[in-house]
Amino acid sequence: MTSSTTSSSRAQILARVRTALADGPAAPLPSRDYFASHTPDDPAAILDLLHENLADYRAIVHRTAESELPTVIARLLEQHDAASVAVPAGLPAAWLSGAKIQQRHDVTAGLEGDGVSSLAPSGSDRPAGEPLTPYELDTTDAVVTGCAVAIAETGTIVLDAGPGQGRRALTLVPDIHICVVRAADQVVASVPQSLPHLDPTRPQTWISGPSATSDIELDRVEGVHGPRTLHVVLVTDE
Repeated sequence: MTSSTTSSSRAQILARVRTALADGPAAPLPSRDYFASHTPDDPAAILDLLHENLADYRAIVHRTAESELPTVIARLLEQHDAASVAVPAGLPAAWLSGAKIQQRHDVTAGLEGDGVSSLAPSGSDRPAGEPLTPYELDTTDAVVTGCAVAIAETGTIVLDAGPGQGRRALTLVPDIHICVVRAADQVVASVPQSLPHLDPTRPQTWISGPSATSDIELDRVEGVHGPRTLHVVLVTDE
């Protein structure tokens, strides 16, 4: 089944549901009289809280200025001896400009309206419109992405398949995930404050630390369901 067929079938089903509910009473608006956040409205304090909670979940956190971002990413990839990196459509080319590494571009188009090209980058031998295969993903050492929003109180980063983020498999299969967060406009204090940044129709991935699981004796094993190592790079003003 193609993606266009799936989308068409979904639209038909939702249209039937809306038609069936058209004569029903309007649902009352939920109460919003709770606190949207328990954190002071201080950007510096919110960023510090995000840093603290990310680290508590065993993510490795870095802070850098925009001008130093390519150097930081290159250093992290070299630190892990990464030979290849998955590159989602729409990722700024400058981010990887300092890395001497094989770039495997996942060139599928983003969600409708993202303005993400489905063409392979110049010099790529990948046909236009084809994603990385499961084998290619499994043999890729790392992935670099942006995010949609980061939540300080929970130490969570949220990806929504937008430009520079890619499909979910890109951040589940490679063993190393480097995620770039822009402190100025992508960091919020709480989950309620994150929702206006997100489109409920997008396939969202909420990430709190690297993949990990524990058995009944609480022996922690990392990398079972996703990346073993999560680097979060907080980009601050110059």
